[in-house]
Amino acid sequence: MSETRFSMASAQYREAELSRGVIRYRDVGEGPPIVLVHGLLVNGRIWDRLMPLLSRRARCIVPELPLGSHSIPLGVGPDVTPTAVAGLIAELLERLELDDVTLVGNDTGGALSQLVAVDHPERLGALVLTNCDAFDHFPPPQLKAFVNGLALPGIAAGGGVLGHFGWARGLISKLKLTVRPIDDELVQSWMAPLGDRRIRADLKQFLRAIPGTDMVAVAERLGGFDRPALLAWATRDPYFPIADGQRLAAVLPRGRLEPIDDASTFVQLDAPERLAELILEQVDSRGATAPAPQAAR
Repeated sequence: MSETRFSMASAQYREAELSRGVIRYRDVGEGPPIVLVHGLLVNGRIWDRLMPLLSRRARCIVPELPLGSHSIPLGVGPDVTPTAVAGLIAELLERLELDDVTLVGNDTGGALSQLVAVDHPERLGALVLTNCDAFDHFPPPQLKAFVNGLALPGIAAGGGVLGHFGWARGLISKLKLTVRPIDDELVQSWMAPLGDRRIRADLKQFLRAIPGTDMVAVAERLGGFDRPALLAWATRDPYFPIADGQRLAAVLPRGRLEPIDDASTFVQLDAPERLAELILEQVDSRGATAPAPQAAR
């Protein structure tokens, strides 16, 4: 495996060549490692309001996963299933030699984080789930037709074309994924990659594998995850109700639910200060300390 570093916009991105392809990621700050996992049809920039708050006291790693808004296609051959993408996350943790990781997942990224917790828990110190897919809500009922439609010929490509139009990007706010409007430039960064047929191919593979991923069985296995688990759940989410967070907190042996008011699905955009506070409390409660300095990483 190899790694290269380069600049994109105002952030520093790196590339890790893993067994199934190249994953681009950001690595900011020093201290206990926190890995932030985004969901379907967004990229790591969903965490941009949270990262500066966490990186003052922690090392934040944000991978760009092959979920439709990524910039580097995995290419022909590799499986792009939820289980395989969770394996990529685990492989990245190993590649970066991270231990005692606080793994944070949102939306589809929360489902992936649950898969990491049950299949690859070795490098995890704690799990933080915000509003996300769980149990039989993968995807949630209100979005099932939309998600299934994206796997049909031409639909995702149409999304790439519509991403060029401000009125179309504005429709994202109609989904009520946030309480406050989402920056247009951010939405544009999510939709633009759909113009690449190779990106769409990765996305379609993932979407077609969702029905074969039994998140109810995964939730049952979470009973064996004996590390701290925080459910930081926004209360104004029309897709992932707080009852889902309560169920997860009951399944996880060390689960704790913390409601976050005045926020929706993308709680990291609506309430970054409160979410950062809760995540850092989770890190501090374990007494996690910064690793020894390294010459390069």
